[in-house]
Amino acid sequence: MASEADVRNRIPITGALMLATLMNTLDSTIANVALPHMRGSLGASQDQITWVLTSYIIATAIMTPLSGWLSLKFGRKPMFLISIAAFTLASALCGVAQTLPEMVIFRLLQGMAGASLIPLSQTVMLDIYPQHMIPRVMSMWSAAVIMGPIVGPALGGWLTENWDWRWVFYINLPIGAFAFGILWFFMGHEDAGRERPFDFLGFGALALFVGSFQLMMDRGPSQDWFGSTEIWIEAVIASLSLFVFIVQTLTAEHPFFHRDLAKDRNFVTGTLFGLCVGAILFSTTAILPSFMQNLLGYSALQSGYASMPRGVGSLIAFLVVPFMIQHGGPRRVLLLGIGLSMLALWWMAHFSLDMTSTPIMTAGLVQGLGTGLLFAPLNTLSYVTLNPIHRTEATVLATMARSLGSSMGISVLQATLTNNIALAHARLIDNVAPGNPNLATVMNGPIGAGGPAALNGLVTQQASMIGYVDVFAWMALGVGLLIPLLMVMRPATPAAMTPLEAHAD
Repeated sequence: MASEADVRNRIPITGALMLATLMNTLDSTIANVALPHMRGSLGASQDQITWVLTSYIIATAIMTPLSGWLSLKFGRKPMFLISIAAFTLASALCGVAQTLPEMVIFRLLQGMAGASLIPLSQTVMLDIYPQHMIPRVMSMWSAAVIMGPIVGPALGGWLTENWDWRWVFYINLPIGAFAFGILWFFMGHEDAGRERPFDFLGFGALALFVGSFQLMMDRGPSQDWFGSTEIWIEAVIASLSLFVFIVQTLTAEHPFFHRDLAKDRNFVTGTLFGLCVGAILFSTTAILPSFMQNLLGYSALQSGYASMPRGVGSLIAFLVVPFMIQHGGPRRVLLLGIGLSMLALWWMAHFSLDMTSTPIMTAGLVQGLGTGLLFAPLNTLSYVTLNPIHRTEATVLATMARSLGSSMGISVLQATLTNNIALAHARLIDNVAPGNPNLATVMNGPIGAGGPAALNGLVTQQASMIGYVDVFAWMALGVGLLIPLLMVMRPATPAAMTPLEAHAD
């Protein structure tokens, strides 16, 4: 429940929450482009350096479910201040790390500290604004959530090439200090100690499931998936833990997540929608840099710049989406967002090796528009029928679902891409026969001078291109399969909004 002071000071509070959210989401991708430079400084192998990313993801995933209970017990303001201060300090420690173990430990601390920032900031913004302003507010908040991963690679590439890789962490220091100061002065205190009895078995099973599942998804592509004993162990632990968590939630007197959440049709559908969006759309951001750098020869900075139109498209969408929701309704805006996302992915399915950066930037702009039109109406529909007392738990659960979806989507996409490239390579090799006239033409050129190795490199390049465009086409189809979910969600009618309006005011 928002205090009168929070409602009165909601403008500076909103600014601080968006800064904290942006700082958190920025760190999910900004370090990616700096990994090669970190590897040299920290003396790590190619396989070892990925733990810089894995440790952050796993720590965030495990701590996210706990953030709701902690905020109810200690109050949201103390949770925010502690989280921002700890995240900022951990960022500074990452910047001065001298060895890989130090970096992994500091990234674990960073992930643990930042886990509560996204769900709690969303809860506060839902509380301090009246219902008729929620579409506009959720649009602003979604901007911070989405712009971080989009801007991260470009900003990380620029900082790494012009300054030093350590600045991808140092950049958090002024942002964190500013957000901390604003919340310290403007955010009011609330009553703490409102949590239910803690469900140790439920949380333990959930944390074990999330941690082992995230580890399996992150390590799977490099460990040959179920050809690896490690992946089998993680899969069994995740399955058993999820089973225990479901049974505990259904039977315990005070489950970790309130059972009423499962009774709200809009929230359940919206959470499932968010999981699928994370799995299908966010994974595009993960594979496009490798596509541009490995196949088109772009540098990290060039690939970052080519990705910027996606951020511009999202920014445009965030500006217009409140008016679109007001005049067309959230479900129609969601449908338009799905349509634009499908169109962008279909264009990407027609990429080629000899293209300029224009198709990449055009498709990115359209995809940014589509993605920007998804989150504000989705948040509006997901919480419009939910009892306000469950908002904190609901936002935590929705955030965890999007995180799991993103992790699952990226890993499955990478595995599918590897498999598609191998199949395409095998098909192309079958055509490399002495009687093929095209082969004779190629061998009479520069490729022929390079011998079999150069010819195999050309085949591998073409096979990789085929693998990428096939993946983009399947993703376009997957986005279209989300449309039936819109029919399940109730429209945001005035009657449904009344309880929230009274609460927010």
